[in-house]
Amino acid sequence: MKSGFVAILGRPNVGKSTLLNAILNHKVSIVTDKSQTTRNNIKGIYNAEGVQIIFLDTPGVHKPHQKLGQEMNNMAYSAAHEVDVAILVVDASLPFGSGDEYLLDHLDIHHQPLMIVFNKIDQARLDKVEKLKAIYREKCPDASFIDTVASERFNIDLLLKMIVERLPEGPFYYPQDVLTDKDEVFQIKEIIREKVLKTLREEVPHATAIYMDDIDWESNPMHIKATIVVEKDSQKGIVIGKNGQMIKLIGQRARKDIEALMHKHVYLELFVKVSEDWRNQEKELKVYGYKNEK
Repeated sequence: MKSGFVAILGRPNVGKSTLLNAILNHKVSIVTDKSQTTRNNIKGIYNAEGVQIIFLDTPGVHKPHQKLGQEMNNMAYSAAHEVDVAILVVDASLPFGSGDEYLLDHLDIHHQPLMIVFNKIDQARLDKVEKLKAIYREKCPDASFIDTVASERFNIDLLLKMIVERLPEGPFYYPQDVLTDKDEVFQIKEIIREKVLKTLREEVPHATAIYMDDIDWESNPMHIKATIVVEKDSQKGIVIGKNGQMIKLIGQRARKDIEALMHKHVYLELFVKVSEDWRNQEKELKVYGYKNEK
Protein backbone atom coordinates (compact mmCIF):
# COMPACT_ATOMS: atom_id res chain seq x y z
CA MET A 1 0.00 0.00 0.00
CA LYS A 2 1.07 3.55 -0.67
CA SER A 3 -0.04 6.57 1.32
CA GLY A 4 1.14 10.04 2.16
CA PHE A 5 0.49 13.73 2.54
CA VAL A 6 0.60 16.20 -0.34
CA ALA A 7 0.48 20.00 0.07
CA ILE A 8 -1.19 22.08 -2.64
CA LEU A 9 0.64 25.41 -2.51
CA GLY A 10 0.69 28.61 -4.52
CA ARG A 11 -0.32 32.23 -4.77
CA PRO A 12 -3.95 33.34 -4.32
CA ASN A 13 -6.41 32.56 -7.11
CA VAL A 14 -4.20 30.17 -9.11
CA GLY A 15 -6.72 27.31 -8.82
CA LYS A 16 -5.56 25.30 -5.81
CA SER A 17 -9.05 24.57 -4.49
CA THR A 18 -10.35 23.84 -7.99
CA LEU A 19 -7.48 21.37 -8.39
CA LEU A 20 -8.32 19.59 -5.13
CA ASN A 21 -12.00 19.36 -6.04
CA ALA A 22 -11.06 17.97 -9.46
CA ILE A 23 -8.78 15.34 -7.93
CA LEU A 24 -11.49 14.19 -5.53
CA ASN A 25 -14.24 14.67 -8.11
CA HIS A 26 -16.13 16.25 -5.23
CA LYS A 27 -16.35 19.78 -3.82
CA VAL A 28 -14.57 19.96 -0.47
CA SER A 29 -13.06 23.46 -0.86
CA ILE A 30 -15.09 26.54 -1.72
CA VAL A 31 -14.17 28.22 -5.00
CA THR A 32 -14.70 31.84 -6.06
CA ASP A 33 -13.03 34.30 -8.41
CA LYS A 34 -11.84 36.31 -5.38
CA SER A 35 -8.24 35.99 -4.22
CA GLN A 36 -7.56 34.55 -0.76
CA THR A 37 -10.79 32.54 -0.74
CA THR A 38 -9.15 29.67 1.17
CA ARG A 39 -8.26 30.73 4.72
CA ASN A 40 -7.51 27.36 6.35
CA ASN A 41 -5.56 24.22 5.56
CA ILE A 42 -8.26 21.83 4.33
CA LYS A 43 -7.57 18.13 3.95
CA GLY A 44 -9.10 16.24 1.05
CA ILE A 45 -8.66 12.46 1.09
CA TYR A 46 -8.23 10.55 -2.17
CA ASN A 47 -8.67 6.77 -2.16
CA ALA A 48 -7.89 4.26 -4.89
CA GLU A 49 -6.84 0.62 -5.03
CA GLY A 50 -3.94 0.32 -2.57
CA VAL A 51 -3.49 4.11 -2.39
CA GLN A 52 -4.54 6.87 -0.01
CA ILE A 53 -3.43 10.47 -0.56
CA ILE A 54 -4.18 13.19 1.98
CA PHE A 55 -4.12 16.51 0.14
CA LEU A 56 -3.75 19.78 2.04
CA ASP A 57 -5.38 22.71 0.27
CA THR A 58 -3.62 25.77 1.68
CA PRO A 59 -4.26 29.53 1.70
CA GLY A 60 -2.56 31.46 -1.08
CA VAL A 61 0.82 32.87 -0.08
CA HIS A 62 0.83 36.65 -0.40
CA LYS A 63 2.42 39.73 1.13
CA PRO A 64 0.21 40.19 4.19
CA HIS A 65 -1.42 43.48 5.17
CA GLN A 66 -3.18 42.22 8.32
CA LYS A 67 -2.54 39.59 10.98
CA LEU A 68 -5.11 37.41 9.21
CA GLY A 69 -2.90 37.39 6.12
CA GLN A 70 0.14 36.42 8.19
CA GLU A 71 -1.78 33.58 9.84
CA MET A 72 -2.89 32.34 6.42
CA ASN A 73 0.71 32.39 5.19
CA ASN A 74 1.82 30.53 8.31
CA MET A 75 -0.70 27.77 7.55
CA ALA A 76 0.82 27.31 4.11
CA TYR A 77 4.38 27.44 5.46
CA SER A 78 3.62 24.78 8.09
CA ALA A 79 1.88 22.54 5.54
CA ALA A 80 4.94 22.60 3.29
CA HIS A 81 7.00 21.03 6.11
CA GLU A 82 4.55 18.26 6.97
CA VAL A 83 4.16 16.47 3.64
CA ASP A 84 5.73 13.77 1.49
CA VAL A 85 5.18 15.66 -1.78
CA ALA A 86 4.72 19.38 -2.47
CA ILE A 87 2.63 20.66 -5.38
CA LEU A 88 3.18 24.26 -6.43
CA VAL A 89 0.28 25.52 -8.54
CA VAL A 90 1.15 28.32 -10.98
CA ASP A 91 -1.27 30.32 -13.12
CA ALA A 92 0.20 29.63 -16.55
CA SER A 93 -1.65 32.58 -18.09
CA LEU A 94 0.25 35.17 -16.02
CA PRO A 95 3.92 36.25 -16.26
CA PHE A 96 6.33 35.63 -13.40
CA GLY A 97 6.12 38.59 -11.03
CA SER A 98 6.96 39.93 -7.59
CA GLY A 99 4.27 37.80 -5.96
CA ASP A 100 5.86 34.64 -7.37
CA GLU A 101 9.26 35.82 -6.18
CA TYR A 102 7.83 36.49 -2.71
CA LEU A 103 6.40 32.97 -2.55
CA LEU A 104 9.64 31.27 -3.59
CA ASP A 105 11.60 33.39 -1.09
CA HIS A 106 9.31 32.51 1.83
CA LEU A 107 8.11 28.97 1.09
CA ASP A 108 10.52 26.11 1.84
CA ILE A 109 9.65 23.55 -0.85
CA HIS A 110 13.01 21.99 -1.60
CA HIS A 111 13.28 19.25 1.02
CA GLN A 112 10.76 16.84 -0.57
CA PRO A 113 9.69 15.91 -4.12
CA LEU A 114 8.30 19.04 -5.79
CA MET A 115 5.80 19.07 -8.64
CA ILE A 116 4.96 22.35 -10.38
CA VAL A 117 1.48 22.38 -11.88
CA PHE A 118 0.99 24.96 -14.62
CA ASN A 119 -2.74 25.45 -14.33
CA LYS A 120 -5.12 27.35 -16.66
CA ILE A 121 -2.91 26.25 -19.55
CA ASP A 122 -5.89 26.77 -21.88
CA GLN A 123 -5.74 30.51 -21.21
CA ALA A 124 -2.01 30.84 -21.91
CA ARG A 125 0.13 31.55 -24.98
CA LEU A 126 2.64 28.80 -25.66
CA ASP A 127 5.64 31.11 -26.04
CA LYS A 128 4.88 32.85 -22.74
CA VAL A 129 4.39 29.52 -20.94
CA GLU A 130 7.80 28.38 -22.16
CA LYS A 131 9.39 31.55 -20.75
CA LEU A 132 7.58 30.96 -17.46
CA LYS A 133 8.78 27.35 -17.30
CA ALA A 134 12.35 28.43 -18.02
CA ILE A 135 12.26 30.66 -14.93
CA TYR A 136 10.96 27.84 -12.74
CA ARG A 137 13.53 25.39 -14.15
CA GLU A 138 16.24 27.78 -13.02
CA LYS A 139 14.73 28.40 -9.59
CA CYS A 140 13.51 24.82 -8.92
CA PRO A 141 15.87 22.58 -10.94
CA ASP A 142 14.72 19.32 -9.32
CA ALA A 143 10.99 19.88 -9.81
CA SER A 144 8.72 17.93 -12.15
CA PHE A 145 6.37 19.90 -14.44
CA ILE A 146 2.83 19.18 -15.60
CA ASP A 147 0.21 21.26 -17.40
CA THR A 148 -3.42 21.20 -16.23
CA VAL A 149 -6.81 22.79 -16.64
CA ALA A 150 -8.23 21.91 -13.23
CA SER A 151 -11.71 23.24 -14.02
CA GLU A 152 -11.93 20.75 -16.91
CA ARG A 153 -10.07 17.92 -15.12
CA PHE A 154 -7.44 18.00 -17.89
CA ASN A 155 -4.38 15.89 -16.97
CA ILE A 156 -5.72 15.13 -13.48
CA ASP A 157 -5.26 11.36 -13.94
CA LEU A 158 -1.66 11.88 -15.08
CA LEU A 159 -1.04 14.18 -12.12
CA LEU A 160 -2.33 11.50 -9.73
CA LYS A 161 -0.11 8.88 -11.36
CA MET A 162 2.93 11.12 -10.90
CA ILE A 163 2.05 11.75 -7.25
CA VAL A 164 1.59 8.06 -6.48
CA GLU A 165 5.02 7.32 -7.98
CA ARG A 166 6.56 9.71 -5.43
CA LEU A 167 4.67 8.45 -2.35
CA PRO A 168 6.22 6.13 0.24
CA GLU A 169 4.78 2.81 1.33
CA GLY A 170 2.47 3.35 4.27
CA PRO A 171 -0.84 2.69 6.03
CA PHE A 172 -4.21 4.32 5.38
CA TYR A 173 -4.75 7.19 7.80
CA TYR A 174 -8.50 7.64 7.26
CA PRO A 175 -11.47 5.35 6.57
CA GLN A 176 -11.99 5.01 2.82
CA ASP A 177 -15.39 6.73 2.87
CA VAL A 178 -14.00 9.96 4.41
CA LEU A 179 -13.48 12.86 1.99
CA THR A 180 -12.28 15.63 4.32
CA ASP A 181 -11.09 16.22 7.87
CA LYS A 182 -13.41 19.21 8.28
CA ASP A 183 -16.63 18.70 10.24
CA GLU A 184 -20.09 19.78 9.11
CA VAL A 185 -20.00 23.02 11.13
CA PHE A 186 -16.86 24.14 9.28
CA GLN A 187 -18.37 23.14 5.93
CA ILE A 188 -21.61 25.04 6.62
CA LYS A 189 -19.66 28.17 7.60
CA GLU A 190 -17.58 27.89 4.42
CA ILE A 191 -20.70 27.56 2.27
CA ILE A 192 -22.09 30.76 3.78
CA ARG A 193 -18.76 32.55 3.28
CA GLU A 194 -18.60 31.36 -0.33
CA LYS A 195 -22.00 32.90 -1.01
CA VAL A 196 -20.88 36.16 0.64
CA LEU A 197 -17.79 36.20 -1.58
CA LYS A 198 -19.76 35.47 -4.73
CA THR A 199 -22.62 37.87 -3.98
CA LEU A 200 -20.74 40.94 -2.72
CA ARG A 201 -18.13 43.09 -4.44
CA GLU A 202 -15.12 45.28 -3.73
CA GLU A 203 -13.45 45.13 -0.30
CA VAL A 204 -16.42 43.83 1.69
CA PRO A 205 -15.99 40.05 1.07
CA HIS A 206 -12.41 40.05 2.37
CA ALA A 207 -13.51 41.81 5.56
CA THR A 208 -16.05 39.10 6.44
CA ALA A 209 -15.93 36.07 8.70
CA ILE A 210 -18.66 33.62 9.67
CA TYR A 211 -19.50 32.78 13.27
CA MET A 212 -21.80 29.85 14.01
CA ASP A 213 -24.30 30.86 16.70
CA ASP A 214 -26.36 27.68 16.95
CA ILE A 215 -27.42 24.54 15.09
CA ASP A 216 -30.43 22.47 16.11
CA TRP A 217 -29.43 19.14 14.57
CA GLU A 218 -32.65 17.38 15.51
CA SER A 219 -35.22 19.91 14.27
CA ASN A 220 -36.93 19.47 10.91
CA PRO A 221 -36.16 21.65 9.08
CA MET A 222 -32.71 21.87 10.68
CA HIS A 223 -32.44 25.33 12.28
CA ILE A 224 -29.13 27.14 11.76
CA LYS A 225 -28.22 30.56 13.16
CA ALA A 226 -25.01 32.18 11.89
CA THR A 227 -23.49 35.65 11.97
CA ILE A 228 -21.64 37.38 9.16
CA VAL A 229 -18.92 39.48 10.80
CA VAL A 230 -17.69 42.68 9.13
CA GLU A 231 -15.29 45.46 10.14
CA LYS A 232 -17.33 48.64 9.53
CA ASP A 233 -20.91 49.88 9.83
CA SER A 234 -20.84 50.76 6.12
CA GLN A 235 -20.00 47.13 5.31
CA LYS A 236 -22.87 45.94 7.48
CA GLY A 237 -25.25 48.04 5.41
CA ILE A 238 -23.88 46.55 2.18
CA VAL A 239 -24.25 42.97 3.47
CA ILE A 240 -27.84 43.58 4.57
CA GLY A 241 -28.73 45.52 1.40
CA LYS A 242 -31.74 47.68 0.65
CA ASN A 243 -34.76 46.32 2.54
CA GLY A 244 -32.67 43.28 3.51
CA GLN A 245 -32.49 42.01 -0.07
CA MET A 246 -28.74 41.22 -0.10
CA ILE A 247 -28.63 39.11 3.05
CA LYS A 248 -31.80 37.36 1.90
CA LEU A 249 -30.10 36.44 -1.40
CA ILE A 250 -26.97 35.21 0.43
CA GLY A 251 -29.17 33.10 2.69
CA GLN A 252 -31.13 31.58 -0.20
CA ARG A 253 -27.98 30.60 -2.05
CA ALA A 254 -26.32 29.20 1.08
CA ARG A 255 -29.39 27.24 2.18
CA LYS A 256 -29.53 25.39 -1.13
CA ASP A 257 -25.94 24.13 -0.78
CA ILE A 258 -26.31 23.37 2.93
CA GLU A 259 -29.37 21.23 2.20
CA ALA A 260 -27.37 19.34 -0.43
CA LEU A 261 -24.61 18.77 2.14
CA MET A 262 -26.91 17.71 4.98
CA HIS A 263 -29.53 15.89 2.86
CA LYS A 264 -32.37 17.56 4.72
CA HIS A 265 -34.40 20.77 4.75
CA VAL A 266 -32.74 23.75 6.43
CA TYR A 267 -34.05 26.94 8.02
CA LEU A 268 -31.14 29.38 7.91
CA GLU A 269 -31.10 32.60 9.91
CA LEU A 270 -28.30 35.06 9.14
CA PHE A 271 -27.27 38.05 11.25
CA VAL A 272 -24.62 40.74 10.70
CA LYS A 273 -22.24 42.07 13.36
CA VAL A 274 -19.53 44.74 13.27
CA SER A 275 -16.20 43.80 14.87
CA GLU A 276 -13.83 46.65 14.13
CA ASP A 277 -10.51 45.65 12.53
CA TRP A 278 -11.06 41.98 13.47
CA ARG A 279 -8.44 40.83 10.93
CA ASN A 280 -5.74 42.37 13.15
CA GLN A 281 -7.07 41.10 16.51
CA GLU A 282 -5.48 37.93 17.90
CA LYS A 283 -8.55 37.04 19.99
CA GLU A 284 -10.93 37.49 17.07
CA LEU A 285 -8.76 35.42 14.74
CA LYS A 286 -8.89 32.57 17.23
CA VAL A 287 -12.67 32.85 17.70
CA TYR A 288 -13.27 32.72 13.95
CA GLY A 289 -10.88 29.79 13.44
CA TYR A 290 -7.99 31.56 11.72
CA LYS A 291 -5.24 31.13 14.28
CA ASN A 292 -2.50 28.79 13.16
CA GLU A 293 -2.22 26.29 16.02
CA LYS A 294 1.26 24.82 16.08
